[in-house]
Amino acid sequence: MTNLKKIGLSALAGSLVAFSAQAGELSVSGGAKLTYTGDTGKNDAEADGNRFGMQQLMTFTGSGELDNGHTVSLYHAMTANGGKSSSSLTYDMGAMGAITYNQDSGDLGIGKIDDIMPTAEEEVWNGLDADSISDGTEGLNGRVDSGTTGFNYAYSVGDMANINVGYGVKTSDNSTDDGGNSGTGAVESATSIAVSMTPIDGLRIVAGTGERGVTASTSNDHTTYGFTYAFGPVTVGAQHSEIDSATANSDLETDMYGISFAINDNLSISYGSQETEKEGDTDEQDVTGMSIGYSMGGMSLKAHSNKAENIQQVAGIESEHTEISLSFAF
Repeated sequence: MTNLKKIGLSALAGSLVAFSAQAGELSVSGGAKLTYTGDTGKNDAEADGNRFGMQQLMTFTGSGELDNGHTVSLYHAMTANGGKSSSSLTYDMGAMGAITYNQDSGDLGIGKIDDIMPTAEEEVWNGLDADSISDGTEGLNGRVDSGTTGFNYAYSVGDMANINVGYGVKTSDNSTDDGGNSGTGAVESATSIAVSMTPIDGLRIVAGTGERGVTASTSNDHTTYGFTYAFGPVTVGAQHSEIDSATANSDLETDMYGISFAINDNLSISYGSQETEKEGDTDEQDVTGMSIGYSMGGMSLKAHSNKAENIQQVAGIESEHTEISLSFAF
């Protein structure tokens, strides 16, 4: 690798400091973001305390060009208290596509299109969980994925289509240092492919299929397809996902819908819903959410309010999440 160059991470992240290491120069970025989180709902057991929070994520990024014209980029993320969050290493071959190895740092394959519904800020499931489900799990079910640790190959066909092929390594999602291994807890590997097409202006169509391990010897089949269409200030979307479980009478089907409206260049609002049915179960998991986003110069004020009922098809288990955030670009 030759000269590593400083690169920025996002529009809302300001460069804080840069340093040089033996391998080259990395750029460090962070974000100025303050949040207020409201009521988490009747089935969340966490005690209420300070509802204000500040973004603590710091990102270390760098890139370099090889003699053959290909580029290599590196990404590490950690919190301000030193906790490690995620990492990725990308080898970009230009017209031949890019290969990325992720360590607990984003979606692979079909996971990149798990929810394409339009939103002014967050997805309708953001922040929702419940602590009173008997098996100890908390989150919602029904979304397809292929893990967050493994390899992803991305290839673009001009402006018409994007293809992502994912391989989730035989492990639970985690971060392993060089020379190490994940130890116990290995499951069957995950494989998937996702295709996103834009046949006409404003229309996006996606489809994906794959398998993800749930034990050391069994896997679930994941499939999804959907679309979004933007006309003027309005964007609408619909998506259907299925998870065919290796466990009898446990198949899941999820239908998603969403609409967003750009009131003007600075203000947008959105509404979305998800309905997940489980084979042989009459209790449907229902999720709804609203978002609003307003920007003015380098300041962004956003909010979302989400609610879920019958989480994991358990009657009466609910969760609510309301969050207001204020961000500054500098």
